Amino acid sequence: MPESPERNWCVKRLDDNGNEFVLRSELTREEAERLAAEYQARGHKQSYWASRMRPL
Repeated sequence: MPESPERNWCVKRLDDNGNEFVLRSELTREEAERLAAEYQARGHKQSYWASRMRPL
């Protein structure tokens, strides 16, 4: 049985005021990177990136 990918990645955004937000969480690395690239391609001023979630 294949292992399911870890869903411990998120997509973050840095807004115009320097505030960092999590937009989506519980993603695989591939999902997070793809979504971050989609947001970046929209041409907004904000920065978007995929990041591994920190354990609680």
